[in-house]
Amino acid sequence: VQLQASGGGLVQPGGSLRLSCAASGRALETYTMAWFRQAPGKEREFVAAIRRNLSNKQTADSVKGRFTISRDNAKNTVYLQMNRLKPEDTAVYYCALRSSYIISGQMSRQNSYDYWGQGTLVTVSS
Repeated sequence: VQLQASGGGLVQPGGSLRLSCAASGRALETYTMAWFRQAPGKEREFVAAIRRNLSNKQTADSVKGRFTISRDNAKNTVYLQMNRLKPEDTAVYYCALRSSYIISGQMSRQNSYDYWGQGTLVTVSS
């Protein structure tokens, strides 16, 4: 499985970006996909996750109400719509994929995911 993330860039505070992550290489019948981010000098942290059947979405408290995760199963793609961006959202954003079922409580854990994308940089600055 390969994950290709895109959509990062420079945006002013209060602006919006939409990240995409396309998966290729095998069927995604039961996969959970997620976004994590790593700011300069900080550890990587959970942002959002979504099951293939859309039955369960999770979003970190730090971005709740501003970021929305979604997916298009026909395109094997997961999205992260980011609105009202803040300078503290500046980070490299990584998409991740889980190749088997995990319980809800594991969806926000980095070690739950089998595959990772290369990351896309989001810079929020005026």
